[in-house]
Amino acid sequence: MQNTVTPTHCPYCALQCGMNLTRTPDGSSVEVGERADFPVNRGALCGKGRTAPAVLSSRVRLTSPLVRDAGGALVPASWEEALGRVAEGLGRARSEFGADAVGVFGGGGLTNEKAYSLGKFARVVLGTSQIDYNGRFCMSSAAAAGNAAFGLDRGLPFPLEDIPRTGCVILVGSNPAETMPPSLRYFTELRENGGTLIVVDPRRTKTAEHADLHLAPRPGTDLALALGLLHLVVAEGRTDEAYVRERTAGWEETRAAAMAHWPEYVERITGVPVPRLREAVRLFCEPEAAMVLTARGPEQQAKGTDTVGAWINLCLATGRAGRPLSGYGCLTGQGNGQGGREHGQKADQLPGYRKLTDPAARAHVAGVWGVDPESLPGPGRSAYELLDALGTDIRSLLLMGSNPVVSAPRAAHVEERIRALDFLAVCDVVLSETAALADVVLPVTQWAEETGTTTNLEGRVLLRRRAITPPEGVRSDLEVLHELAARLGGGRNLEKGFPTDPEEVFEELRRASAGGPADYSGITYRRLAEENGVFWPCPASGGPEGGVHPGTPRLFHDRFATGDGRARFVPVSHRPVAEEPDEEYPLLLTTGRVVAQYQSGAQTRRVDELNAAAPGPFVELHPRLAERLGAAEGEPVAVVSRRGRAVAPARITTAIRPDTVFMPFHWAGEGRANTLTNPALDPTSRMPEFKACAVRVEAVGAGGPARTAR
Repeated sequence: MQNTVTPTHCPYCALQCGMNLTRTPDGSSVEVGERADFPVNRGALCGKGRTAPAVLSSRVRLTSPLVRDAGGALVPASWEEALGRVAEGLGRARSEFGADAVGVFGGGGLTNEKAYSLGKFARVVLGTSQIDYNGRFCMSSAAAAGNAAFGLDRGLPFPLEDIPRTGCVILVGSNPAETMPPSLRYFTELRENGGTLIVVDPRRTKTAEHADLHLAPRPGTDLALALGLLHLVVAEGRTDEAYVRERTAGWEETRAAAMAHWPEYVERITGVPVPRLREAVRLFCEPEAAMVLTARGPEQQAKGTDTVGAWINLCLATGRAGRPLSGYGCLTGQGNGQGGREHGQKADQLPGYRKLTDPAARAHVAGVWGVDPESLPGPGRSAYELLDALGTDIRSLLLMGSNPVVSAPRAAHVEERIRALDFLAVCDVVLSETAALADVVLPVTQWAEETGTTTNLEGRVLLRRRAITPPEGVRSDLEVLHELAARLGGGRNLEKGFPTDPEEVFEELRRASAGGPADYSGITYRRLAEENGVFWPCPASGGPEGGVHPGTPRLFHDRFATGDGRARFVPVSHRPVAEEPDEEYPLLLTTGRVVAQYQSGAQTRRVDELNAAAPGPFVELHPRLAERLGAAEGEPVAVVSRRGRAVAPARITTAIRPDTVFMPFHWAGEGRANTLTNPALDPTSRMPEFKACAVRVEAVGAGGPARTAR
């Protein structure tokens, strides 16, 4: 068989790096090669991308449906039996307890076509409002703040290529050197071009080592830090008064709130010295253009929306939004975290980023779907609230592309709730920790085995192409939904509304999104292939002289997406983390990622090369804390919160604050970091507080009693 090269994209993070796949002679797998023509990564790939084909192996991935037998074991079964059991399990809950007794939980790695079909399936076939996805845990706070300020949420309102050409970037709670390594070149080029990089992170990460200025606030105090910087902007006369007057609203209230956060007060809260605050303001304000980019650090907090809003306020007060080479942006985490919420698998949204509570939006989408708008359920529970209701209000669950047993906050409780379900069906590529608890597991296709679109962190819609034939016994998620619609439709031929061809689904998605904030109606598979992606919004018409719309790489230069075209300041004030340290739990835990693993690790932990680089969890401790504990490098320590206990080897480093410990969250078992995390929710975004909770640390080395750090 002759080798075939397929241009496509990485299955992992939101960069969606371009890569070429060359089919091996036997056609069973692919080899990864550079794809220099794709502008985001320009050929560069991280270890996860290079080793992605390892998960295609039948040694690693699922190749047959599994059902739970009378003895409680998962055993192979036919597709007919497995789908019959899923339909029975979902249908029984619906008939006995009502439509909202059935839940649906999606994932930020699903293609746009899958996310769209899953949301439609939940609302049209099941009639349930109980649908959300793990992207709620990713950038929902940034989305809420962006919508409030700009009237529109898109991760970056400009392409990554603008970053090296600006004058200063404040990077808040992001470590791209490990989370998306090919993007680090943009920040390196920024500095090579004479710009400056400010990194805000309680740890001296690999990214912080590249910074001109590193601010290390106490976890959960990013809001106070942003307010302190805005105070100094006002006090030093650095506001852009003309811009504020002409392009914004709500400044006076926001200014008053900021002035209550004087520098010395902010230093006491954050631990960042006043001179460093002043230096940050100088570096940010002196260039003609500058940016603020946030990630999970400020967003995964019970005040994440206000925190991101405070950083947006800093941009607006200095005239750094809606201007060339300036603005606020969010570095999305999951591969399709952006598109995943734009097209209907989020609890409160319909395709095109329409609001489920908007009568006009409901009428438009219902028209595309051929149903009565009144038949569409209203908004349901957010992700953690949905998981918390499992086994009580929600009796059966269909889960696609997520592993909440590892990734959800208060994970031991979430695992208990999943076990309490009457029925659980999981569609996945591998037998994740969550799939291992299911009554039925359906093996589905993955990136190189299917075609579909994703939307990267820039708002660039991309075409992933099928490179190989999936193993016999594996079906696509679209086929699963088609078959379940037939079985659950009650003779209404609902399966006709759930095509199995991804391009056919995308054509319907285009119609459903038309006229919405995330308008894809002018995007086609052909354009995506020919143009290397298209930025939304891209209406079906409206280009030069009424021709093809080119897409929108840069937003807000003419006006913001609000009724009057003005950006909105939102006044905010500092408040403490939901769970402050005390005598019993004197330290703060923060969590994050490492370069060789991805999200819950369900796939990357099955790749030998990645496991060799990052074989397991660890606990970062400052040397002073380790000395008080009597902990030694590599010896186990226990981290204990009000929700549970995790044990992992100590990693002693001056790169972390003495009052803070860090754990990566990729692993299950006794080193599961999310056993500890706090599910306190942001009142607007419903984001849990992953980034700060009170803990104590105990040395558990052999040969003596545990010692606790106080």
